[in-house]
Amino acid sequence: MNAPLISIITITFNAEKNLPATMDSIYEQNFHNFEHIIVDGASRDNTLAVARSGDKTRILSEPDKGLYDAMNKGLKMAKGEYVIFLNAGDSFHSPETLSLYAAKALQDCDIIYGDTIIVDSTRKPLGPRHYSVPKILTKHSFAQGMLICHQAFMVKRELAPLYDTQYRFSADYDWCIKCIKNANISRCHNLGCITINYLSDGLTDNNKIKSLRERYRIMAGHYGLTHTIWRHAQLIGRAIIKKI
Repeated sequence: MNAPLISIITITFNAEKNLPATMDSIYEQNFHNFEHIIVDGASRDNTLAVARSGDKTRILSEPDKGLYDAMNKGLKMAKGEYVIFLNAGDSFHSPETLSLYAAKALQDCDIIYGDTIIVDSTRKPLGPRHYSVPKILTKHSFAQGMLICHQAFMVKRELAPLYDTQYRFSADYDWCIKCIKNANISRCHNLGCITINYLSDGLTDNNKIKSLRERYRIMAGHYGLTHTIWRHAQLIGRAIIKKI
């Protein structure tokens, strides 16, 4: 029985330096039933030349209205039963990674996720994310914050809504929560291993304050204002204690 087709979606803009690591990690996978979609924001460097090196890659290059507008274009282009986003500079952790996702896709899981390590532009590991992924995913897991890195989160395409482009920096947090709410929690699986190397110089990293403000609004919208205020009071308290 063949595993379902997986759509890997990559967003680029002037990414000729970072895209090769992503392309290499995709085409080194020992699982091959995937399509690679690159949505490019009309790059002015050699990004498209790098993108064309992949024989399973479909490319759309045109101006967009921001990161999440481009992601929506990728979702609309996707033909796979499952979608996963791997942006320029991010990479699969090992050549076996996509096989791990595919094995659970074969079992009809709704959401499949793993752990993430952060790397710099030289691909040197900097350490794990400050959040640990939940052993069991529930509709309330993300009430504590974005516990799963967006790039490590693979979901059935039929459960994935379009991104809400009113959010410029944290629409991925809102999107993941909506995917979880659409899923059957009993069919969500933690792979229990590192699956993604995340490049630490992305849009959100460079706009932390704006991103945190958006995440506050998103958390309040999904989980209520009282919980959101209490959660942020806890975070501030821990930060103060740590500093002391």
